[in-house]
Amino acid sequence: MTSAPDPSSVRFTGPWRHHDVRANGIRIHAAEYRPDGVDDPPAGRPLVLFLHGFGGFWWSWRHLLPQVHDAGYRAVAVDLRGYGDSDKPPRGYDGWTLSGDASGLIRALGHTSATLVGHAEGGLGCWAAATLHPRAVSAVAVISSPHPIALKRSTLRNRDQRSAMLSQLTFAQLPRMPEDRLTRDDGAALADLITERSGVAWPTTPDFVDAITRYRSAIQIPGTAHCALEYGRWAWRSQFRPDGSRFMSRMNQRLHIPVLALHGEQDPFILPQPVLSSHDWAVDYRPREIAGAGHYAHEEASDEVGPQLVEFLRSLPGPRLIG
Repeated sequence: MTSAPDPSSVRFTGPWRHHDVRANGIRIHAAEYRPDGVDDPPAGRPLVLFLHGFGGFWWSWRHLLPQVHDAGYRAVAVDLRGYGDSDKPPRGYDGWTLSGDASGLIRALGHTSATLVGHAEGGLGCWAAATLHPRAVSAVAVISSPHPIALKRSTLRNRDQRSAMLSQLTFAQLPRMPEDRLTRDDGAALADLITERSGVAWPTTPDFVDAITRYRSAIQIPGTAHCALEYGRWAWRSQFRPDGSRFMSRMNQRLHIPVLALHGEQDPFILPQPVLSSHDWAVDYRPREIAGAGHYAHEEASDEVGPQLVEFLRSLPGPRLIG
């Protein structure tokens, strides 16, 4: 029987500086793009903090980190709590705590504010942190991650969106079986899920093969599959509990910071309607469709997503180092 991967196995060598950051009561692993190999963080660069989605870890942002760094920003991606080499506490897989993790990371990395970039569950962290900790977030970019109220309404009203969402959320409520499915056969179920949600082109590339190999290994790190599923379990169960009602009530306000919303044209999991209707919760809302991409546009079409993200960052008020 093959032994489970060690959490430190996600600390790949290369132009990455790996940090252990204490934030919101736990230790979070962060990877910073640092091609010069210097240990000290670059002075004066605005922070751009990346939060991955279900089944991923910091490696999801491998293509965007160099582009953002080269544009003059400090580019840092993290393993969300429960993933990769971050701590895996028994609780805290909810919107409240995810927002606290994000805002705590910004301070722990030595900044007073940052632009947050998030995919799927990581995008929920972006929306929540910007709403609940507004002083810490200067702008938000989300990928396949509508505002949670927009997504809830679309799930209730749109049969196709409901079918896409409920199949995963309801299965995740079962005890142990979802964890077993994710880790069985060296993570083959996760590979299948990512393939199903991708556009037609990415699964045929060497980049996809390499990424899937890394994701299949990372989901088998002890405790990771359970923690990954806990986010979805909270999203489902909170609908019927007071903490979920309070969360949605607090989230029902408009952001007054710029929000870039990217969405893959071929995304079968998050449909266009909740992405477009999320403009009700942001005064400056900029939706963009990524042609040919599925649910993982930042990996499938990084040559398009990266420049759009950099253009967005350069449109924000404040300093930048490279024009």
